[in-house]
Amino acid sequence: MADHEFAFLSQNTFLKAPAFDGARPYAVAGVAWDGCVTNRPGARFGPDAIRRSSHMLCDGTHPVFDTVALDHLTDLGDLALPNTSLEAMRAILQAQASLMLKRHHMVWLGGDHSITLPLLRALKAHHGRPLALLHFDAHCDTWVDHFGEPSGHGTWTYEALQEGLVVPEATVQIGIRSSGVREAREYVNDVGGRVFTARELRGCESPSQLGFVIDEIRRRHAAAGAPPIYLTLDIDCLDPAFAPGTGTPEPGGLSSNQVLSLLESLHDLPWAGMDCVEVSPPYDHAELTSSAAATFVWTYLSGLLAQG
Repeated sequence: MADHEFAFLSQNTFLKAPAFDGARPYAVAGVAWDGCVTNRPGARFGPDAIRRSSHMLCDGTHPVFDTVALDHLTDLGDLALPNTSLEAMRAILQAQASLMLKRHHMVWLGGDHSITLPLLRALKAHHGRPLALLHFDAHCDTWVDHFGEPSGHGTWTYEALQEGLVVPEATVQIGIRSSGVREAREYVNDVGGRVFTARELRGCESPSQLGFVIDEIRRRHAAAGAPPIYLTLDIDCLDPAFAPGTGTPEPGGLSSNQVLSLLESLHDLPWAGMDCVEVSPPYDHAELTSSAAATFVWTYLSGLLAQG
């Protein structure tokens, strides 16, 4: 398998964790790919920016869970992937992810959202069953084509459902608000899942106010037989006021508080992994976007450790 070395691959590590420690159960890896963005590029620089922002978390002791992810974490660096072919990138990413899943619980730093499809393929093969899916995003990502191309960062949810990678009834989207035809916007609802639009969540920030969302996610997960659940977090789920550094900003989005309330309240689910995507540092201001992304990843990892 050829390595594809590029100058933009990060040399930093998340939380300053040791690199390539196969004995540590949790691992971060970067997927520095933005070949499928439909507006502003730059997400290839996301993994490095997220890692650098994570250094401000100091010793990483989480104030809610009182756990220290740094003690259990390694960083596997940015994966050496093709840079111009979506099909080639996805094939090599899936193969590399499959190897990593044998040793670690993985968190992937994107990159654009087209990386999630091969990760779900690897996860389904690893677990031997379709997964539940929690998807934070401004966009439904259920278009049947990518502006005339067969696949991209706006089609992966549709493809994952079509391929049987995720359980339709246990697929929940949060923060959706972009323009789009009804068939795409409502696709997850139509196949039996649940879409919580950003409009539906206006004014709800605390865990108690978001209780109806938390309860619905838990109910659907249990009804599906409690499968492993995957978290994919597109940073543009946040309002541009909280995350200006992204390729396709959409006003009227979630707050950082809303996302943190949900991550903290759902920490005890049987998580299979996470990705955080679409951070585009060239459009960021004062590292707002990368700081939010780093905090979300840190909260996810800290919550895993709180499970005991």
